[in-house]
Parts: sequence; structure tokens; C-alpha cells
Amino acid sequence: MAPKVSDKPATGGKAPVKSVGEKKSRKVVRKETYSTYIYKVLKQVHPDTGISNKAMSIMNSFVNDIFERIASEASKLAAYNKKSTITSREIQTAVRLLLPGELSRHAVS
Repeated sequence: MAPKVSDKPATGGKAPVKSVGEKKSRKVVRKETYSTYIYKVLKQVHPDTGISNKAMSIMNSFVNDIFERIASEASKLAAYNKKSTITSREIQTAVRLLLPGELSRHAVS
């Protein structure tokens, strides 16, 4: 939502002046990944196995890619049926269409 604009003139006068030595603080941009969840699943399946940063990056890219494909396919399915909501049925159908054979059966069940 856009900020509201006031009809009143701005009060307070000038903006505060920065001192010469004062630096502008940078906002920390947080990158959200699936790495914690991938690690937890790895430990459930193989408790004594670790994963390198490069392998974790590849797994994260893989999860993002599959998520994007499923969301895109589910969106198309909803549009074909003239629906504005993606339900579990669209997700399930998208998974069946995208994943081959036995893998789709395991994912859906």
C-alpha cells in the first residue's frame, strides 16, 4: 500500500545534518534458503553424513526450481478451470504431471 499524502505543509523545517565522521548504516539483506530443512532431513535419513556448502547450494537451487515448476503448473491448471485459487488438488495434479512414474506416486501419497 502506498504511503498517504497529507494536504498540510511539512513542519519541522530542515532535515538533520550529519556529522562528518558519521557513516550511513547498511540494511542487512537476508537470503532465505531451505538449507536448515535440507540439513534436518539429511540427519533423519543419514545421521552420520554431512553436506558441503557447494552441495547445499545445489540442493537449495533444486528445491527452488521444483517449487517454481509446481507453482507454475498449478497456476496454469487453475487458470484452465477458471479458478482464482490454487488448491491442494491443483498442486497434486501438477506434481503428477511434473514428476515421472514412481516418484510422483511417492510424492502424492
